[in-house]
Amino acid sequence: MLVQQFYLGCLAHASYLVADETAGVAAVVDPQRDIEIYIEAAAKLGVRIQYVFLTHFHADFLAGHLELRERAGAEICLGSRAQATYPFRALADGERLPLGHGNLQILHTPGHTPESITLLVFEPDAQSPKAALTGDTLFIGDVGRPDLRAALGWSARELGELLYQSLHQKLLPLPDATLIYPAHGAGSLCGKKLGRDTVSTMGEQRKLNYALQPMSKDEFLRLVMADQPDAPAYFTYDAVLNSQEHPSLHSALLQSLQPLTAAEVEAAQAAGATVLDTRGAAPHARAHWRGAINIPLDGSFATWCGTLLSPQSPIVIIANPGREREAAVRLGRIGFDRVAGFLAGGMESLRDRDDLLAGHARLSPAELAEQLRRPAPPAVLDVRTPGERESGAIPGSLHIPLSQLPARRAELPQGPIVTHCQSGYRSSVAASLLQAWGHPVTDLDGGYQAWSQVPTTAAVATS
Repeated sequence: MLVQQFYLGCLAHASYLVADETAGVAAVVDPQRDIEIYIEAAAKLGVRIQYVFLTHFHADFLAGHLELRERAGAEICLGSRAQATYPFRALADGERLPLGHGNLQILHTPGHTPESITLLVFEPDAQSPKAALTGDTLFIGDVGRPDLRAALGWSARELGELLYQSLHQKLLPLPDATLIYPAHGAGSLCGKKLGRDTVSTMGEQRKLNYALQPMSKDEFLRLVMADQPDAPAYFTYDAVLNSQEHPSLHSALLQSLQPLTAAEVEAAQAAGATVLDTRGAAPHARAHWRGAINIPLDGSFATWCGTLLSPQSPIVIIANPGREREAAVRLGRIGFDRVAGFLAGGMESLRDRDDLLAGHARLSPAELAEQLRRPAPPAVLDVRTPGERESGAIPGSLHIPLSQLPARRAELPQGPIVTHCQSGYRSSVAASLLQAWGHPVTDLDGGYQAWSQVPTTAAVATS
């Protein structure tokens, strides 16, 4: 039985093709929405994708189960506790599903979500599983957070207690040699301490994973529920959408990839569309569409789009020519399908339209230090996480994490504001938001990382 992992770095998402090459059949587990990688892999192996599994209704991405049903004829399989509006095979706890000469055994492992399952992969005639595809129940170095279903009627404590039982009754008894394949790695917001490895063994996790150490249920709940990162606003939207019938990514892209003239973008913006500038921080600062929000493609693009934008609002993409499709696909991966099109020709098409353009300055650390010594210095807005700020901060700066900025907009001071993060990505996003809200804004080039390395900035702390 072959287990092939596909890792999508921008969403820290792992999906799998499980195949019996001799029998010519395969199953795909937790697929991303753009499914060509599985179609191509199956063709290369000479196997037919018979099943597509969701280990649970993912919150951080829209899965490709409907696309695989449409393209490959795969049967959708879920745990029997799942409720969905599309037809699926409901699999009971302990049930075995033949896959060629091997089989997959379903374990109900609720906790991260009520319907979560783990898939055990068995070679033909084997008594012990070769691998466990644990979804978001067990990660490398962590376990799934239990607080993401509050909007759907479940408390974090209720799910945390189920998670404790699932780990102790279903996963910890697995043999040490069992390979652990989770659905996420480091950088995912579905946990807080995910390791950088994307595969481990049950024996290694038994020794090294903090959440699997001997402890009472109450101690487990205290550890697992503490210090979880802010959950993006789109998480509940995606979790619900993964349980519903919805249009395919292909149909969404037919609309998303429509070229628009400047006049058409103006009209869309006037009607309430968000103009999304996907270029880097520096070119955005030099010149951008007036009122555009800057979330660069070269970073955690989808996560920040899902955190700061609404899936219900139309989006117009501005991208470097040739990257429009990439932006639309990455939006589609989180279910943001209301893309009205893209600015044809990118920013080069606006050479003679100064009326549509804006920009903002970027300060070096030395320039900011000099400004902070003035009698009326600008306000400094730190948009890093609380953990990052604990390692050091610019004296007198206001701290509002980027994920909380729209909700805490009223706390922003009047007058000039300088935004900064750790290295510059998030502060450019913040600067574009503030500028769209009417604040005079500049951005610290290189972020706190650059600030802390320039000797002239030290004088600010003592002046």
